Amino acid sequence: MYGMFYTNRSAMEAQQNKLDLVSNNIANSGTIGYKKVTSTFQDLYTSSLERLGVPWSKNANTELYVGTGVKSTNEVRIKTQGSLTNTKLSTDLAIDGEGFFKVYKQDGSAAYTRNGNFKVDASGILVDNNGYRLSITDANGNEINVPGGPINFSKDKFSIDANGALSLDNDGNSIKVGDIKTYKTIGDTDFISAGQSLFVPIEGATVMETTEREIYQGFTENSNVDMSTEMTDMIVAQRAFQLSSSALKTADDMWGMINNLR
Repeated sequence: MYGMFYTNRSAMEAQQNKLDLVSNNIANSGTIGYKKVTSTFQDLYTSSLERLGVPWSKNANTELYVGTGVKSTNEVRIKTQGSLTNTKLSTDLAIDGEGFFKVYKQDGSAAYTRNGNFKVDASGILVDNNGYRLSITDANGNEINVPGGPINFSKDKFSIDANGALSLDNDGNSIKVGDIKTYKTIGDTDFISAGQSLFVPIEGATVMETTEREIYQGFTENSNVDMSTEMTDMIVAQRAFQLSSSALKTADDMWGMINNLR
């Protein structure tokens, strides 16, 4: 009888976790560069019925097992491409392909993002919505998107090509001054969410530059959340939660009947 409680409780916990992920996806459906999160389910240990105190037919052709519940596995971020929106703003950037932009926080640590909704701050550098500066390097690998650096985005006319090359317009001549690079990790799960549309690599992960992409100036990448899929997943998870809840109540009623036996 206890097994019925544990089995249905584990199912309710797994479905609740699924509902939490779906809710988070729906809430971020309008977030630029957001990548949806999902999870799968895995059976817990099974228990053989062939043991003392449990009646079962010795003539059964196959050995009988009973499940002990289910759990949701680790969260998996789906990195499929989101659609692009033309904003016509020169500071907006979108990645078509793999990789992430690198940004630097105020403490100097690096983070990565697909949110290319950049803007120019008071010091004339390109930053994200959190005020973190975008990584732009010159031919020697030096960061040039810094206060007092060679570029003042509030004054200089600039263009960014599909390869990420940043050029300034000097009297009608286009002069390349730096590159906006994109990065990826070896493993698909080596980047973990740090909030604010940012990702950081897990300990021991290898971050490398990738060129398997194109960068579009004047565009942003939409979330890859499909609302019809999320609504369907939500309904399925709710029904599964209700079913497990009903089974748990049935087990409780049976336990009450047993306790009331004289």
